[in-house]
Amino acid sequence: MRDMDLFSGEWLRFAAVRPDDAAQLSVFTESYDYMRNVDTEYAVPQTAEFFEQAENGKNTIEFMLRTIEDDRLVGFAALHGIEWNNRSSRMAVGIGHPSDRGQGYGRDAVAMLLRYAFLELNLERISLEVIAYNEAAIRTYLGAGFVEEGRLREAVLRGRKRYDLIAMGLLSREWAARPENAGEEGVS
Repeated sequence: MRDMDLFSGEWLRFAAVRPDDAAQLSVFTESYDYMRNVDTEYAVPQTAEFFEQAENGKNTIEFMLRTIEDDRLVGFAALHGIEWNNRSSRMAVGIGHPSDRGQGYGRDAVAMLLRYAFLELNLERISLEVIAYNEAAIRTYLGAGFVEEGRLREAVLRGRKRYDLIAMGLLSREWAARPENAGEEGVS
């Protein structure tokens, strides 16, 4: 069994929300590109007060993503809609600044969040939805072991064009069977 830190990945670490994070999260929402990839609802920048008032409930766990190297806030990772009786949850990851995308941070965040969900929370299933044009996210999710479970055809309207919303899922046994997860504590 190898020593494992559930809160650290290769480049990132999970952190609690800090008082100054709300202002940075608000800046992220001012990016049209960020808002178009992280949510299917209409895009509207959010105030720092919006993030300050957001709170984790018993069915939501949210982490801020900070770089290990310089403790810089780069985004968030969340498990939401947790159904404890079904041992299932939905997940979301957002990398805020365009210069931080394509650096492996999303892949690191997804790997950390799955490890936390399956090993710490003992969940059995993680699901997500991703807009079909978000090819980088789809590659990341497929690379982590997610499989496409269905499509909501033309469910998302962007401008005057419609896009499919792809439903993806991953079971704990599928995650545990992947070579990169061999030897993780609690994985059989």
